[in-house]
Order: sequence, then C-alpha cells, then structure tokens
Amino acid sequence: MNKKKIIKKEKKAVDWQKYLNRQLRDQSVRKYYDEYGKQLEIAYQILQLRKKQKMSQTELARRLKTKQSNVARMEAGQQNFTTDTLQKVADIFKRQLKVEFVK
Repeated sequence: MNKKKIIKKEKKAVDWQKYLNRQLRDQSVRKYYDEYGKQLEIAYQILQLRKKQKMSQTELARRLKTKQSNVARMEAGQQNFTTDTLQKVADIFKRQLKVEFVK
C-alpha cells in the first residue's frame, strides 16, 4: 500500500492595501474601482469589524433589525449605504462614523 504524503499549505493573510495596489495597475480594474471603490472599502471595513468581533452575519442583521441576506449584500459591496445604516453599524461596533469631503 502506497502512502502519499499529504502536504498542507498554510494560507497567508492577504494585506488588503498591497493587493489593492497591485490590482489597480490594471486600467479596467481601476475604472471599476473609481466607480465603486468607496462602497467596496466600506463593505470590507464592515466585514473586518464583524469578523474581529467574531459576530455572525445573522447576529449583525439582528442588531441592525434587518435580514442576514442584507448584511451579506452589504459586505459584498452590492448594497448602497445610508448614513443612518452606517451610523447603526458604527454604534454596534463602538466606533465613530467619519464622513468627509476631500479634494
């Protein structure tokens, strides 16, 4: 009986900023990012906050008084955010919401 060695590959954490910088070199990615990038950044921050707190999408949805599917869309960047929703998310994670216009 031949026993094959099972090699387990360790998954490395991805540095989001480095990954993003590499992806933005592609002009089609850059165009999409410019159009939807801020929404995706917010979505990613919500995802990271939720995971850091070891909170499920269902639990976050319950606290937001919405459905889990809405949280999934939020985290995928497929849902527009109102400032009211963002403030509720900030409150849940005990964070301050900062919105600013920059030049």
